[in-house]
Amino acid sequence: MHKATTAQRKRTSLIESIVNCLIGIGVATGAQIIVFPFFGIRVPLLSTFWIACVFTGISIIRSYLLRRLFEWLRISGVLP
Repeated sequence: MHKATTAQRKRTSLIESIVNCLIGIGVATGAQIIVFPFFGIRVPLLSTFWIACVFTGISIIRSYLLRRLFEWLRISGVLP
């Protein structure tokens, strides 16, 4: 039974990270549209979207790994 609980936590962590980051794609794309011109960076809208997707993918991986690390630390007794 412990394995099923752990698997559900991993899946839930992944889903939460993905949803959070998908919302971040919109925020990142919007921010790039506003900020890039201030730095003289001209990027087509579609490219701006794909840049946001790349960084969002990196963010999903980072967020998931950190969540798993903290869960492992909690289970190990290192964290309360």
